[in-house]
Amino acid sequence: MCGGFVMAYSSAKIDSSTSSFRQFLAHLTYNLGRISAYTFLGMFFGALGSIFTFSAQINGYFYFVIGILMVLMGLSMMGKIKFLTSLEATVAFNPLIKTLFSHLIHSKSMGSFYGLGLLNGFLPCGLVYFFLAAATTSGSFLLGGFTMAIFGLSTMPAMLGLGFIVGFLKGSEFREVMIKIASLIIVGYGIYMAYLGYSAAII
Repeated sequence: MCGGFVMAYSSAKIDSSTSSFRQFLAHLTYNLGRISAYTFLGMFFGALGSIFTFSAQINGYFYFVIGILMVLMGLSMMGKIKFLTSLEATVAFNPLIKTLFSHLIHSKSMGSFYGLGLLNGFLPCGLVYFFLAAATTSGSFLLGGFTMAIFGLSTMPAMLGLGFIVGFLKGSEFREVMIKIASLIIVGYGIYMAYLGYSAAII
């Protein structure tokens, strides 16, 4: 989902005549929007976690489900199942989302990049689910927001790099190779998380 957003706005909103500085500023603004959305979600779920007390067993079930979702996401990225594409399509084809995305993608203003980042941050993503689970179990408004802010900042270098090499990715097999590697990592980590969750739940 994130990669698709970057490729979409890079192709539609940034052309070859755009200065390197403005390109960097555009990608940075987009990522700041994405991190803002993550931080808001982290604060919301952290506050939610402070209201409800989660036992170690409940946390185990929670992480088990997140692990399974990550496995499904990885398999979907490989093209083995349609779990992720179906989930993303359900959200992406929402009339309100389509209208908002269309407006933002056709605007050349710097604010539109921030808006796209915000929109991306609220859309389905397996890795976001995992860190939101961590934000929830933190049981704190501030810690939840901090957890998601760190997650967003940690992904920024890769997302900035993707924005600058999007042309290369569209014209080679490199993107397919990287997607397969990422898929295997996500599946492996999902299995690990599911195992940890299962172990905690049965204790």
